[in-house]
Amino acid sequence: MRKGTFLFLKRAVDISGALFGLIFLIPLFLAAALLVRNRLGTPVFFKQERAGKEGKPFTIYKFRTMTDDHDEEGNLLPDEKRLTRFGAFLRSTSIDELPELWNVLKGEMSLVGPRPLHTRYIPRYSKEQARRLEVRPGITGWAQVNGRNVLSWEDRFRMDTWYVDNANFFLDIKILGLTVLKVIKREGVSAAGHATMEEFWGSEVPDDK
Repeated sequence: MRKGTFLFLKRAVDISGALFGLIFLIPLFLAAALLVRNRLGTPVFFKQERAGKEGKPFTIYKFRTMTDDHDEEGNLLPDEKRLTRFGAFLRSTSIDELPELWNVLKGEMSLVGPRPLHTRYIPRYSKEQARRLEVRPGITGWAQVNGRNVLSWEDRFRMDTWYVDNANFFLDIKILGLTVLKVIKREGVSAAGHATMEEFWGSEVPDDK
């Protein structure tokens, strides 16, 4: 399949999948929003700047999963202390990710691709790791179905660049199918000792070239 044909089909699947989800999952969206407001307060949505294709910043939308608890000096408590059992449930079932369908519809994300990370990470990437920015970030991806947040950063980025080099229509379908199984099993939700994934400060592994 030619690259142009693949990209056309990929975007068609993104649009149809996002529209289907946003329309037919309305009851789940409303229930999640009401529960978040009742148990965690407002705002219901978590918004944060992330790096899109070619590093272009965009605002990602997710359901809120943490409280706004602060210490005596006014600093936010660590993530693991602000993540409630309800928030952990939203994350383990990936319900918190559903608002990202809006990002997909807008063309900022794809259903499948490397996960969008903080824009502050861009200067910390090696030349090889930065190649993950060559494609649209995704709600799920090759790294997510092969370990998710329990992977080391080096393994995660290696899988991201592997996807960039090997992306095709059938691989995307495979990843979407494996994602459903991962969500059902609730595997790889968080790294050891962290609510999700530890901060990335840069790789100790030099570029191959």
